[in-house]
Amino acid sequence: MLPPGVSMLWEPVDAATALRERFGFTGLDDVGAWITGVLRGTWGLDVEAVPRVVLSDQNLIAWAAPGTVVKLCRDPDRFARLDTSTRLLRALAGLGLPVADPLPDTGGRVRVVLDGPLGPLSAAVLPELDGDWLDVGDLAAVRDAGAWLARLHTALAGRATAASDLRERVAASGGADLVAGLPDLDDVPQLVHRDYRAANLLTRDSRVVGILDFDEVRVEHRVHDLAQASVFLATRFTDWGPTPPAARDALRQGYESVRPLNAAEAAWLGALVPWLERHTGF
Repeated sequence: MLPPGVSMLWEPVDAATALRERFGFTGLDDVGAWITGVLRGTWGLDVEAVPRVVLSDQNLIAWAAPGTVVKLCRDPDRFARLDTSTRLLRALAGLGLPVADPLPDTGGRVRVVLDGPLGPLSAAVLPELDGDWLDVGDLAAVRDAGAWLARLHTALAGRATAASDLRERVAASGGADLVAGLPDLDDVPQLVHRDYRAANLLTRDSRVVGILDFDEVRVEHRVHDLAQASVFLATRFTDWGPTPPAARDALRQGYESVRPLNAAEAAWLGALVPWLERHTGF
């Protein structure tokens, strides 16, 4: 659990200064009062307190008791994409995936642009999901995470299909030796999560109960998303390191229990993992 008060998610900077300079709030009480007013006036929600605020780059996440999470972004260039990803989250919740179903405001919107102290803020309100961050040492939980990644890929299929050529991208980024001679992938690129790792997976009793943070969703081949998850699964916020081999194997086992890889995808997975590792230093 993140600490109470105002803190940084991963940046080594003073949280109070970042809150003031990026968002214009003087402290926890100030941002808490603003959020309480917004929830009451725009969402029709009454909350007791805002005990925890976390900052990450251009984003602010606030926990409003009881059981509500408010996400704010101050970068207007991201607003359209955030609106799309929030509506996608609502659709996935409707399909039964373990995601936080965005709470619509009194007008039915799941993303709202508000006037903040320093400028416009894109806001979404979500229910808080109860669970612990994925422990890659719990192989049963990792297998379940793999199974849910496959189900997520199935749910996202057909929503978008434009992507640049994966072979060309890998070759241009120092991986020509890894993809030479690989068969062509015969699947259609689609929306994928692109940040499927311990920091974005909540578990309880070795089962995934929450898939978080769809802000990085992009169009890509599914095997690329599986490879990226294989490399980064163990990472949290300031704790970055390689995923243990046993966890990688368990992730793949879980994935293939729902959606087996074909021969081309299996070959590409074997090439994409070391290619991604070259760019991480793992």
